[in-house]
Amino acid sequence: MKNQELQNQVDNTEELIEQGKFNEAETLCYEILSNLPDQSENAERWRETLTIRSNVLRFLAWALRETDRHTEALEVAELILAGAKEAGSKRDEAIGCRVIGYVHRARRNHPAVLEYFHRALTLSEEIGDRELICRSLNDVGAVYCDNVEDYTKALDMFSRALAIGEELGINYQIAASLENIGVVYTKSGMYDQALEWCGKALAIAEELGSISRAANMTGNIGVLYYYLGDYSRAMEFFIRSLAMYKEQGNKAFIALQLGNIGEIYSLPKFDGYDPAKAEEYLMKAIAQNEEIGIKPWDQYRALAEMERHEKRWENSDTYFRKYHQLEKESSTIEIKKKAEEMEREKQAAEREKILSVERERSDVTTKILHQVLPPSIADRLIKGEKVADYFSQVSILFADIVGFTPIASKMPARKVLAFLNYVFGEFDRIIEKHGCEKIKTIGDGYMAVAGAPIECPDHAERIARAAVEMMGDIQLPEDIRSSLPKDAKFNIRIGINIGPAFGGIVGEKRFVYDIYSDAVNTAARMESHGEPGKIHVSEEFAFHLQNRMDMMGDDLGGIIFEEREEIEIKGKGMMKTYFLEAKQ
Repeated sequence: MKNQELQNQVDNTEELIEQGKFNEAETLCYEILSNLPDQSENAERWRETLTIRSNVLRFLAWALRETDRHTEALEVAELILAGAKEAGSKRDEAIGCRVIGYVHRARRNHPAVLEYFHRALTLSEEIGDRELICRSLNDVGAVYCDNVEDYTKALDMFSRALAIGEELGINYQIAASLENIGVVYTKSGMYDQALEWCGKALAIAEELGSISRAANMTGNIGVLYYYLGDYSRAMEFFIRSLAMYKEQGNKAFIALQLGNIGEIYSLPKFDGYDPAKAEEYLMKAIAQNEEIGIKPWDQYRALAEMERHEKRWENSDTYFRKYHQLEKESSTIEIKKKAEEMEREKQAAEREKILSVERERSDVTTKILHQVLPPSIADRLIKGEKVADYFSQVSILFADIVGFTPIASKMPARKVLAFLNYVFGEFDRIIEKHGCEKIKTIGDGYMAVAGAPIECPDHAERIARAAVEMMGDIQLPEDIRSSLPKDAKFNIRIGINIGPAFGGIVGEKRFVYDIYSDAVNTAARMESHGEPGKIHVSEEFAFHLQNRMDMMGDDLGGIIFEEREEIEIKGKGMMKTYFLEAKQ
């Protein structure tokens, strides 16, 4: 199936979600997922459809959440997050965090809600995705409004979201922000202002044809009129909201509005006060709530108060007892909640086992990359960056084992490998100790740099200290020393230069990090034209390091430079060079 056809199906899924047709949306989500390519079969097509997959999983989690299947919704949301991290997509990671936040919100796990919504907002701001920032601001603001009750902070976030929504012309987000601002004014007891904002939100929701949002907003406006004591208007909006929820088949909200209508009919202050209709609607609400497992406390309370007003004391007493019975059952409800929580923890532990395997694989990959590449370069590569840098000045070192070829020719292969591993292992330790970076080995040659891939002003001092220690007496283990030819003398030769360089990743499958420039070539020449047991440096390096030593008032443990007669350097002509020595 072509990407456009898949995208059309995704758009259809979103429309079903907006219309509150969650079961149909779920079915379509699974159908789309079945048509998406598998990574192992077609990696290129898999990459092309990553965004589609992320959106489908988001809508699937939404549908599962709305049908109270929170555990399944959380599993799908974690798939979004895992896929986003695998693909290195911060946008999809932000979407995954939003979805997980919504699932935790349905579970009333408010600390987790705030954590994931904040992560989504931070990721959205990092990538500068204005639409996602808008959505995330609404999400975080809702937590501050509903749970933290910090209305000032909530209003600030909703206002910022509204400004972005209007800037981008996203009517759906404009409606969400307007509705949220209305909720803040409602909770602050400013019902007239709340009506104004909610009315604007309802107009946009109706224009968009979003039945789910329009039904919710219509019910909220009914509540506002109820608070204002305008029961006739409240009744009008509750009836409209009920009709929309019936069209969607949303049982929980059908029960809510049946109860609201019944309660208004039960109010003696209402001009249309009608005990018979009140009982009819309240009993329907009770039946609907019991069917879906919701305790109908409010409905029994309303019935009891109405019967008392009608002086039907026996009926009132019966309803009050039922109301208080449900109150007593609250402890049982808490036990059930605890049992459900324990079950969730068990399921979470099972998921954690699966996820830990994936994390372990990821950690192993990262560890290997950090061993093969400089850590800062490996981290950039994991994030999907193209690594290509220019450094205005670095210090480059080449080291070589003098007479390695004749030594190796008289040793068993495994002993040669053990010899090189030990010597280069010592070099690695010294290079890391002095804040330099190993670049590569070529046969018995070793290359390192200071000032790249992380720039630093003291690169010359670092490389000089490392070179002096490398030139010190490396004590070979007895088993390796005994394998050397009897006449073999172990010695090394080091060359150093300074200058600009380019650095980057070479290769696509078996990649390495390397640096290139004429300065690198000159450093190699310093090594090849040097002498055993000495550190041969260019005039540019000697001049730079001497100036640094004078400026810092530090002779680096007694470093001096012995001028060498001008020599001809291959490809460079006659050059003045120096031997770097450390006083003993």
